[in-house]
Amino acid sequence: MGSPQTDIKSSALELIGNTPLVALDRIWPGPGRLLAKCEFLNPGSSIKDRSSYGMIKKALDSGKLKPGDPILEVSSGNQGCGLALVCAVLGHPLTVTMSKGNSPQRATMMRALGAKVELIDQVEGTPGNVTLADVSAAETKGLELVKETGAFYVDQFNNDNNSCSHEETTGPEIWKQTGGKIDAFLATVGTAGTFMGVSRYLKKVNPEVKCFAVEPEGAQPIQGCEITKPLHLLQGSGYGAVPRLFKFDTMDETLSVTDQEAVEYKRLLGKKEGLYLGYTSGANVAAAVKLLKSGVLGKDPVVVTVLNDSGLKYPEILKYPFEQ
Repeated sequence: MGSPQTDIKSSALELIGNTPLVALDRIWPGPGRLLAKCEFLNPGSSIKDRSSYGMIKKALDSGKLKPGDPILEVSSGNQGCGLALVCAVLGHPLTVTMSKGNSPQRATMMRALGAKVELIDQVEGTPGNVTLADVSAAETKGLELVKETGAFYVDQFNNDNNSCSHEETTGPEIWKQTGGKIDAFLATVGTAGTFMGVSRYLKKVNPEVKCFAVEPEGAQPIQGCEITKPLHLLQGSGYGAVPRLFKFDTMDETLSVTDQEAVEYKRLLGKKEGLYLGYTSGANVAAAVKLLKSGVLGKDPVVVTVLNDSGLKYPEILKYPFEQ
């Protein structure tokens, strides 16, 4: 008689990825289907766990990073949380520089996972609204610390292994989970890691899949528009400049989402689907509904997007400035 089979994960790193794909049939009953990848179920509660593990693993494999070496990153929070859990398991001291405008819940989580967090004063943004200038200030401080300490700089905005992580995991998972029946993919763009990695994989297996980059309305450099609203609610995306990792070859079109639409669908995800998520998740779903309503994808299309992170990473705002 053989011993019973067990399914025991060796560490939190094995909890990253292979997230479920859920149908949002209550928000979009049809025609067509709106499916969403549940990235908030990663152990660090966001999609950034994938690239955190991918970038560190590739750095270790290449010898650029040695076991136990200190690591530094500039983050809006989710990448920092992902790196904090990876560094905790692998035994690397981590320092993260982050704008004070990003949600304090993320700093709390990073510190709980053993990371050192340096909060940088905002240049032009306000709490909850982080601009490119604010990120640049956090980056300047981060680079100073790298020079002082010799820490390994992850550099998510310029690290090709960021997008490779999604090309190797997120994209193939979506393809497998849909059985190859997918007409369109869309995602908000921050570093562009998720969009580039997933779109590259999907275009490779089926060039007919349409891929849409989602931007905050008024901060749409990918679409080629003048930046008229650098302050918006979509933390971790829409910094007002085309990200260095972004390439236009896998993008079919862009979609824009207002703060109001992001908040509306963030709330609908909670009240109709039982999912408490962040603002970019609301934006992704708002953009997907717009796309499905437009009819440009033909009859009964399957649209896939990502639910980037948990709503627990943000302070709950009971009344927004645009609400009367």
